[in-house]
Amino acid sequence: MRKEFEEVDHLIKQALTEEEAKFYDTLDEQNIVQMFGGVFEGKNKWIVIAMNIVNLFVLGFFVYCIIQFFNTDVTNELITWAVAGVFCMLILSMLKLYMWMQMDKNSIVRELKRLELQVSALSSKVSE
Repeated sequence: MRKEFEEVDHLIKQALTEEEAKFYDTLDEQNIVQMFGGVFEGKNKWIVIAMNIVNLFVLGFFVYCIIQFFNTDVTNELITWAVAGVFCMLILSMLKLYMWMQMDKNSIVRELKRLELQVSALSSKVSE
């Protein structure tokens, strides 16, 4: 299956101009680190940076809640710190989920660009 993809990629690169071929190469699959770095690019990088800062503060508060939970013997305080810890975990998980969704969105956009490039290459071959 992988060999078939490589053959298709080779055919597409032959049909493209040199500049289009370089652009096509930039649309190749990324590993997880490259995908994570891609979230920090584009128009919404400021919100991703802000969310990571909030994530650090919430993580710090979560550690504080755990410490306070184990340092108290009063039942009401145990409940308070446990609820605060659960709330922190919810915030952390939602922020992480947003990041993963952005990484997935970027991957889908990259594949759509590859498809558009393939369609344009094929349409130029057909029109010749």
